[in-house]
Amino acid sequence: MLCARRLGGLGAGLRGRWVSTSWSPVGAAFNVQPQGRRLDLFGERRGLFGVPELSAPEGFRVAQEKALRKTEQLVRRVCSAPPGPQTVLIFDELSDSLCRVADLADFVKIAHPEAAFREAAEEACRSIGAMVETLNTNVELYQSLQKLLADKKLVDSLDPETRRVAELFMFDFEISGIHLDREKRKRAVDLNVKILDLSSAFLMGTHFPSKIEKHLLPEHIRHHFEQAGDHVLVDGLRTEVPDDLVREAAYKIFLYPNAGQLKCLEELLSNRDLLAKLVGYSTYSHRALQGTMAKNPETVMQFLEKLSDKLSERTMKDFEMIRGMKMKLNPQNSELMPWDPPYYSGVIRAERYDSEPSSYCPFFSLGACMEGLNTLFNRLLGISLCVEQPAEGEVWSEDVRKLDCHFTIRGGRLKEDGGYQLPVVVLMLNLPHSSKTLPTLLTPGMMENLFHEMGHAMHSMLGRTRYQHVTGTRCPTDFAEVPSILMEYFANDYRVVHQFARHYQTGQSLPRNMVSRLCESKKVCAAADMQLQVFYAALDQIYHGKHPLRSSTTDILRDTQEKFYGLPYVPNTAWQLRFSHLVGYGAKYYSYLVSRAVASMVWRECFLRDPFNRAAGERYRREMLAHGGGKEPLLMVQGMLQKCPSIDDFVNALVADLDMDLETFLTDSK
Repeated sequence: MLCARRLGGLGAGLRGRWVSTSWSPVGAAFNVQPQGRRLDLFGERRGLFGVPELSAPEGFRVAQEKALRKTEQLVRRVCSAPPGPQTVLIFDELSDSLCRVADLADFVKIAHPEAAFREAAEEACRSIGAMVETLNTNVELYQSLQKLLADKKLVDSLDPETRRVAELFMFDFEISGIHLDREKRKRAVDLNVKILDLSSAFLMGTHFPSKIEKHLLPEHIRHHFEQAGDHVLVDGLRTEVPDDLVREAAYKIFLYPNAGQLKCLEELLSNRDLLAKLVGYSTYSHRALQGTMAKNPETVMQFLEKLSDKLSERTMKDFEMIRGMKMKLNPQNSELMPWDPPYYSGVIRAERYDSEPSSYCPFFSLGACMEGLNTLFNRLLGISLCVEQPAEGEVWSEDVRKLDCHFTIRGGRLKEDGGYQLPVVVLMLNLPHSSKTLPTLLTPGMMENLFHEMGHAMHSMLGRTRYQHVTGTRCPTDFAEVPSILMEYFANDYRVVHQFARHYQTGQSLPRNMVSRLCESKKVCAAADMQLQVFYAALDQIYHGKHPLRSSTTDILRDTQEKFYGLPYVPNTAWQLRFSHLVGYGAKYYSYLVSRAVASMVWRECFLRDPFNRAAGERYRREMLAHGGGKEPLLMVQGMLQKCPSIDDFVNALVADLDMDLETFLTDSK
């Protein structure tokens, strides 16, 4: 299913009279205004996403109580059964019964327009979360799995996926400290609770605006910020504002150290380290990287340092180019500062490639983009997207479209009767409203984001794992972004774009030179952008490395910025206090770079010559999409590339993407 948070409706469009282009059923479903559902007095009425209990907010309580009763039955069953493959199946069914409520509630609590549904979903999340904590400290449950993994003969008889899932369940137990004595186990539980509270507080603090007395700001720039009485509130960096002084003020005020937030970060990092050591790891990073492609922090730092070395010369050239543009526009103050690159690189991009987003929007109606995805998936993977009318009560708005073919609402798994529990996923996107004269039109960035998110959806929809615990995107973080980033390469290839990018009024195809200019514009200052990501990833590794830290988090920020970025640290700023990814991606911020490297290698090796290569598409589905997290990620990559990539291969793939494409200059002149 696809839905939109209300900037506008995903799928909202015109009644079709003015559209001169003929659309397929998928394209029409997203470009034609919904006509309203016919009243069917005898038709089936379902709850949200087909869950019968969720026809009203109170249904969440019914669903969670049903899940909790089933959980208790399954716990009794697995604890009384002899160890064997059935042990893993029962554990997975246990996980599935809880996830089916928790995953749905996680989505509804942030997306549903009615407060009663959101509050009921929030309560369901808390209830299921409490049950998970109880299960993670259930010694008898742990021992039932331990008996299986301690029996070498039994373990050797398990197929690779079953063995991996059993080990993942055991890992979940052990990071909660269940293998420790009673006193240490209680300590681990207490630390987990404290870390959860600190994470929530820190995350909230990363978005909290900074306040400064109004008279301290020059009067002519105050209108750029929200004013509250005698104070000005700064809630972001204002990177898009042309005035250097506004960006400087925003940077220095928004990033000014907050003592409470600083203390919260220090306690979060310290408690993560204490928990890691308690359960047997030397650092939190070693604990977090268990089971990933990187495997350990030493490999991550080696990758980041090699990448930084390769980028260094290119980054300096980017900085010189940005500095030159700043000098051209502001000769009185040409020193390059951290608040400058986002703005001036955008100016260079627009001047050099004339890639104004609004000139592309008429070619990227939502219906056209969905038609393009359907064509790509059909030619590459042999699947089609079919629009299905939701049953009454299944969705909450006509703006929601149902497709049979990224929030996971239900994971896929093999059921006991031999059937397959089909997954349900949601793409939630911010898109502009349609109007009486326009369908929903996407900017190039929105189009690329749609392709990116659909990559996640296909990962979940096409996975055919036996166990829902490892279905689709339930895989290591540094592999999870590979399918979505790979879709970005398709979204930027003219052979793919040409299949769907047509003007919503005239039907004219998007000119090839416009696609070329757009693609090459993204490479402007791309080395500096990547260098910034290397800096963030290195900082994340150091914060989650050896404790006690060698100095304050701000001193570490300054030193790491000097080593891995190159622009000067600004005194009395603390960017790390706005680094929200430290919560959800602690010790794993590097993952996006690694995933992009893998996607780049897969694109070049398998799809660059022919983005519609069916044989390569089938191999991609078989070797990478099908396994979810049920197979070692590096083995999946090796199966796809027919070789095991080295650290140098990862680095070289990222750097190769920065090179200008010679074809651009040939096609741009046609």
